[in-house]
Amino acid sequence: MRSFASDNNSGVHPLVMEALHQANQDHAVGYGDDPWTAEAVRLIKETFSPACEPLFVFNGTGSNAVALQLATRPYHLIICAETAHIYVDECGAPVRLTGCQIRPVATPDGKLTPDLIRPHLKNFGEQHHSQPGVVYLSECTEMGTVYTPDELKAITGLAHAHGMYVHVDGARLANACVALNVSLRALTVDCGVDVLSFGGTKNGLMIGESVIIFNDALKKEALFVRKQSAQLASKQRYLACQFTVYLTDELWKKNAAHANAMAAKLAAGLKEFPFVHFTQKAESNQLFLIIPRALADRLLASYYFYFWNETAGEIRLVTSFDTTEADIDAFLDAVRLLS
Repeated sequence: MRSFASDNNSGVHPLVMEALHQANQDHAVGYGDDPWTAEAVRLIKETFSPACEPLFVFNGTGSNAVALQLATRPYHLIICAETAHIYVDECGAPVRLTGCQIRPVATPDGKLTPDLIRPHLKNFGEQHHSQPGVVYLSECTEMGTVYTPDELKAITGLAHAHGMYVHVDGARLANACVALNVSLRALTVDCGVDVLSFGGTKNGLMIGESVIIFNDALKKEALFVRKQSAQLASKQRYLACQFTVYLTDELWKKNAAHANAMAAKLAAGLKEFPFVHFTQKAESNQLFLIIPRALADRLLASYYFYFWNETAGEIRLVTSFDTTEADIDAFLDAVRLLS
C-alpha cells in the first residue's frame, strides 16, 4: 500500500543505502572516532558554519531533547506553538528530560510571531514563576507552513533581547529551504538560530538526526548531555555516513524538491474537486484539507493517511522523495471514482 500518511513511511534513498554498505566493509573505532564521522562533520561545518558543533543522535525526539537540555535549566519555560511536535507528539520526553514547563501558544497556521510570543515574556527574575528560556520553532511547521528568513530573524531578535535561546526543529528543514529557494545556512545560522535539530529520515535517510550547535555558550556540556540522554551511538559511522551523502551534490535538496513538487501536483489535482477545501497553504510537502467523511473512509481502504481534525473531517496528506507521479495520478483517480 502506498502511503500519504507521513514521509517517515518512505524508503531509503539508494545512495544512502550504498553509503551504509560502504561503511560496513571493515571495522572502525566506535563512538565517532572514525573517518565517516570526521567527513560528515566536515561537510556539516562547510554547509552551515565552520564554528558549529554537530552531534549525531538516533532520532528526532532525541535530537529535540538533547538540544533543549543544552539550552535550558529545569526552572525554564519553553515557548512553542500549540501544534509543536515537542508538545503534541513526543510523549512528554522534552518535559521529562529538561524538567521545564512548556507553554503552548495558539496559532492559525502553526507559526509563532513576535506578537504571539510577547505576552509570555514576563515574570523575569520572579522566583515563583518558570523563567522564559527558549523559543521552539519547527521548520517546516507541523501545519506544512514555512517561516521566511525575515520571520525567523524577528523571533530570534526578540528572544535574544530577553536573554533567551531559539531552537529550530528542522525535521523538514530541507523542504522549507526548497520552498523558499534558500540555503540551509540562510534559514539557520544567518537567522540567529542557536541550536538546530537537523533531520534527514523524512527525506531519504534510514536513521539518525544531527543536533547542530551554533551558539558557543551551548557547546560546553553537549557531549555529556548526549551521552546521558542515551543518544550516543557506539557504531556512529552508520549515522554519520548518511549525512555525508545527504550533503554531497545537494541530495537533500533534490529529494526535498521532488517531495514538494509531488505535493504541488497533488494539491493542483485536488483543487479541481469542488468538495475539497484546503485549510492551510500548500507550501511544502504537507497538505491539509477537508473532504467528506464518507469519501475519506473509502479512500482509507487503499491509502493510508491521518485525520488531523477528525471532527471537522480534516486530513493530512504527505508526499516524500520517493512519491511518484503515478502515485499522485492513482490517488486522484481514486478520489474521482469514490466521490
